[in-house]
Amino acid sequence: MGTTTYNGAVRSENGFSDISKDGTTGVITTNSTYSNNASVGGTLDVTGATTITGAVKAKRSVVKTWEASTAVSATLAIADSGAIVLIHGTLDNVITLPAAATATEGAYFDFLVTTAVGSGKTTTIVIPTVTGSTFLAQTQLAAGTASNAVITNAGDTFTFVAGSGIGSRCRITCITAITSGKQVWMASSVGTPISTVG
Repeated sequence: MGTTTYNGAVRSENGFSDISKDGTTGVITTNSTYSNNASVGGTLDVTGATTITGAVKAKRSVVKTWEASTAVSATLAIADSGAIVLIHGTLDNVITLPAAATATEGAYFDFLVTTAVGSGKTTTIVIPTVTGSTFLAQTQLAAGTASNAVITNAGDTFTFVAGSGIGSRCRITCITAITSGKQVWMASSVGTPISTVG
């Protein structure tokens, strides 16, 4: 037996079996199997084992703020964690990471250059300015041949430099976000030419 706590109506396309409801507490106790679609409007709290059979489909969001053909300076939202961030590199772009908060630790973003960074231009990813904030970065050259990775913790700005080609990419993950605002983000990138941290 498991317990499902709810407030309001419960709907199932195939109905329920073996079900009892305590009208005072609003608790449904069931040992049933549900198939097809189920709809929950609110919070579903499950106690006990839950088995999912079949495919579970999920999509990642895609952020296109910096895919515009004009320069953009803006801040990512923590709600976009897990998103793919597209970069149109013909003009200077500045992407600011979310400010430190409890929810920031573990947040990550994948950045992808979809239009090459122009001559004399850059796209930078910056940690909000707080003393001690830094990237722990591994940047690697994708030159079609074996190349050495560069490991650095030299600063709070990651840069897709001028000439960064289509497909240059970086995953950035927050590993420390403390109440003073100091943040540490792990960055792993590959591109041509090699990205920098400073």
